[in-house]
Amino acid sequence: MKLATFTAEDQHFWGAATPEGMIALSPDFPQWPSLRDVIAAGAIEQVVAAARESAATHPEGSFAWNIPIPDPEKIICVGVNFPDRNAEYRDGQDAPPNMSLFPRFPRSFTGHDQPLVRPPESHQLDYEGEIAIVIGKGGRRIPEAEALSHIAALTVCNEGTVRDWVRHAKFNVTQGKNWDNSGAMGPWLVPFTDPDQIVDIKLTTRVNGEVRQEDRTGRMLFPVARQIAYISTFTTLVPGDIIVTGTPTGAGARFDPPIWLKPGDVVEIEAEGIGVLRNTVADEVL
Repeated sequence: MKLATFTAEDQHFWGAATPEGMIALSPDFPQWPSLRDVIAAGAIEQVVAAARESAATHPEGSFAWNIPIPDPEKIICVGVNFPDRNAEYRDGQDAPPNMSLFPRFPRSFTGHDQPLVRPPESHQLDYEGEIAIVIGKGGRRIPEAEALSHIAALTVCNEGTVRDWVRHAKFNVTQGKNWDNSGAMGPWLVPFTDPDQIVDIKLTTRVNGEVRQEDRTGRMLFPVARQIAYISTFTTLVPGDIIVTGTPTGAGARFDPPIWLKPGDVVEIEAEGIGVLRNTVADEVL
């Protein structure tokens, strides 16, 4: 079952995505305003059971996809997390002992089938295909051996980046990572029930049908369990928090010359067993 957040006729809903369309479940569970609340209540199985007994309320074409968790307390992204990605930096250094991290804000993401927005301040909009995990059981100093049991769900992320703005300062990349609607997340959440869903799955990015990125999570320098353990050392993870787990080599910045996204492009991020996140690209309307 796939859980999603969507808008129809200017109303916000959460529910289940099916081939026939969307099942609006939020009217039946007013105690949980968002999927973050469902996760915090430990109620995924309950709403999935309800979806199995329901028919689509909103057919395809009658709704717009939103990011699945509209109000996470925090979104933490892991950088340089694949061997070939580390080699792209050509600094002669082996993989670092600890992971690079940076925050993103919910407003910097848009939903499935929505345009990534290229700002007028820079045309260096780039793609980064990633898998995102949603925390279900919070905690502090979570042991790595127990970390995967803290995951509630998985989704797909395009961690879109305005490249020249990540170099505006000496020690951070936050500016280039948080332009409104520069990235995307979705289309849905897949409930997490088995480590095989994340330990070694294929991740592919296509731009206009051309494969640009392809790798497997089994090659991550810092596997997901280690990410959860490390991050929870310095901050308390809470239900609904999102960890964006890292992108393979092949982003547009690494071509010679670089290949930036432009209006009309179609970017697809596919994660094995999770789904395909698809977005067009458009210039910001001022």
